[in-house]
Amino acid sequence: MLLSAVFGSEMAKEIGFFELNTGAKMPTVGLGTWQAEPGVVGAAVEAAIKVISHSHYYSDLREKQLFQIYVGIPEQFRFSFPSVMQVGYRHIDCARVYNNEKEIGEVFKKLFEEGVVKREELFITSKLWCNAHDPEDVPGALETTLAELQLDYVDLYLNLVQPDIPNTWRAMEALYASGKARAIGVSNFSVKKLGDLLEVARVPPAVNQVECHPAWQQPKLRAFCQSKSVHLSGYSPLGSPGTTWIEGDVLNNPILTEVAEKLGKTPAQARLLRGTGFVHETYGAYKSIEELWDGEL
Repeated sequence: MLLSAVFGSEMAKEIGFFELNTGAKMPTVGLGTWQAEPGVVGAAVEAAIKVISHSHYYSDLREKQLFQIYVGIPEQFRFSFPSVMQVGYRHIDCARVYNNEKEIGEVFKKLFEEGVVKREELFITSKLWCNAHDPEDVPGALETTLAELQLDYVDLYLNLVQPDIPNTWRAMEALYASGKARAIGVSNFSVKKLGDLLEVARVPPAVNQVECHPAWQQPKLRAFCQSKSVHLSGYSPLGSPGTTWIEGDVLNNPILTEVAEKLGKTPAQARLLRGTGFVHETYGAYKSIEELWDGEL
């Protein structure tokens, strides 16, 4: 079953979508749950789904900024950010390895029971971790995720980097055929790994989620994904200060600051103008959406 008809026209006017190669529609704005401490992630997810204004929410959470936003390449995906403030977030990005899916599942159950949101109005992503890449382990891994999230299906299930691409992917395809994963994709796949997968895949990946920002732009991968109709989602668009393999302060990049000054925007806002879908888990110095984003693309 595809998601192309799941989201109502009223909501579609308020929040833009990416249409994946399956026909599924992925909301352009979502909440990331990586590095969220126990007791924080549940409150973050509930606030994000119910939110009218994030200012108070983010001042309460201080440095626990868990916001994630996807920016579309084509002009038709441009959207007004304040409209997202009115409807709340509808894309929640999870993973079993984050060790917080059970807490998130309790929030989903609560919000469904209270009528705050319907299941079909949410787009839920989760990920297969490296300890479950044997084909016989893949179904159980998703079942555990579904049990913890208290869902019957996920909208997108991503396969993280692993050695045995063909066999694991066949198991992923079976999840897609079962309807328990409405779309399947990969994370951290290079051009070569993605190309190898496409040669054997009966169901091509819908998404490739990788780190992408001015210090690591990945133009070859971006072009390759576009040529193969694989949606590229880049996480840490403002840089990844918690990692050591990429050096450089993205927001203090001289070119970025120069562009921001000419546009009359902050460096973060100027970065978000770059036409690549992305995932963001930290605001850095920005304490609210209003500080980070001015509502224009």
